[in-house]
Amino acid sequence: METTSSDSKPDEKPAEEGTEADRSVSRSDSGDDDDPSEGLSAHVPPRCPLTPSPRQRSTSQSKTEPPLLRTDKRTIYTAGRPPWYNVTGTTFKEAFVIGLCGGSASGKTTVANKIIEALDVPWVVLLSMDSFYKVLNKEEQELAAKNEYNFDHPDAFDFELLVTVLRKLKKGKSVKVPVYDFTSHCRRKEWKTVYGANVVIFEGILAFANKELLKLLDMKVFVDTDSDIRLIRRLKRDISQRGRDIGGIIKQYNKFVKPAFEQYIEPTVQVADIVVPRGGENFVALDLIVQHVHSQLEKRKLRWDMSALASAHQGQPLPKTLSVMESTPQVRGMHTIIRNKDTNRDEFIFYSKRLMRLLIEHALSFLPLKPVSVETPQGGVYEGKRLSGKRITGVSILRAGETMEQALMAVCKDIRLGKILIQTNHDTGEPELHYLRLPKDISEDYVILMDSTVSTGAAALMAVRVLLDHDVAEDKIFLLSLLMAEMGVHSVAYAFPKVRIITTAVDKEVNDQFHIIPGIGNFGDRYFGTDAPSDWCESDEGMDF
Repeated sequence: METTSSDSKPDEKPAEEGTEADRSVSRSDSGDDDDPSEGLSAHVPPRCPLTPSPRQRSTSQSKTEPPLLRTDKRTIYTAGRPPWYNVTGTTFKEAFVIGLCGGSASGKTTVANKIIEALDVPWVVLLSMDSFYKVLNKEEQELAAKNEYNFDHPDAFDFELLVTVLRKLKKGKSVKVPVYDFTSHCRRKEWKTVYGANVVIFEGILAFANKELLKLLDMKVFVDTDSDIRLIRRLKRDISQRGRDIGGIIKQYNKFVKPAFEQYIEPTVQVADIVVPRGGENFVALDLIVQHVHSQLEKRKLRWDMSALASAHQGQPLPKTLSVMESTPQVRGMHTIIRNKDTNRDEFIFYSKRLMRLLIEHALSFLPLKPVSVETPQGGVYEGKRLSGKRITGVSILRAGETMEQALMAVCKDIRLGKILIQTNHDTGEPELHYLRLPKDISEDYVILMDSTVSTGAAALMAVRVLLDHDVAEDKIFLLSLLMAEMGVHSVAYAFPKVRIITTAVDKEVNDQFHIIPGIGNFGDRYFGTDAPSDWCESDEGMDF
């Protein structure tokens, strides 16, 4: 996905809540980037993670990088994701934050990428200080065009926004990160949505220059590279990538870059925990960093305890936030058809859709309404009701939850839709967020969260957590499902007591594979006529833990 530049103002808000989370890595006029040929390596030999590997691709100042780093062991999601939550809906541990500081073109980005590769953990956020340059006014832009603006001074950065973003990432919250356009010296209209992760790596020339920032860093690494090497890298980059002349580059370096390094950057080496000479080529130092981070991650190990989730609410009465549709003869008849293993696919789809329509009509009765008077064609006045909120948004948990979208659109005209994909990590047994697309300004809406079945509640818990991270009010979330297990109902209600839970039926048992008993089978497979991939965490029933 590419974004276009715009004449945004400094306080302009993001235009999108986010599509797929994108990695916050970009280049700056300050030269806070490494050799442009030193990008993300795509191959890491097993058991020797710090061995130099062929350079595969480099970052770009005009494109949004895909939020992936592929090694021969796994895919690393560099955009991050919300860290897992326990049965109370709270985080296990804060993310481990590594701060990388060093002069312009010292090799910070290269060091960051090599650490990410060597760590071999699936969820990492790489946050660049380059994203937080202040928007220049007309006079400052004119100075920048003449190489007369100091991009290496602390006043060039929006530290207030930076501290807010990093603090939220450390707590596992989603954040919106500005995208800075270094051609027009302004923030683009589209901001990136980034999620917290196991590890957050923050790099920048002034990463240690702010006291509030230092408090958020668990490890501080200073990348120390010879000034001649840094100047050569800067010359090569600015000439090849930015079309600048040697005279202008040398002028900017002598007037701003070198003095700023001596005054603001070099003194911060005193607060560093580790100093890495020679940058990304110092494999001994990088190996020590990786070993320390691994030991810290082991102490903070995240595990989704399914047994605790299963036993936490045994014998408890069903919560008051649960609403089960009346089991009329019609409803019970439709359940009989869709639960029958011998029902063919056409019949299964037809009666599932009928039941979905009834469920959504039932759910809409719980939306708050306000009195309103309208004039009839005969000139009379009718005292009626109207939704008291701004609007309704539907969000489906892929893939089975997507089957409920047609019924929702048939009932609610012009409704906006979002999607969430959650899959299971076979190594940890944790549900993980892999894809997210939400409409903008969703925080103002009532959200109907749809999944076909809810067994343990694991997928629903993560989906609700994602909505809360996007500032949707808990009491504005309605979880709809055709069939739920008591275990899933209790799990969601305990973690999020203000979420309204609405279903057509609740079954009492869940077996050892966390399938609802008597249940309905794998809803997605029966509806789409497919065999689901083993790691597909759709509808939470049949999740492969």
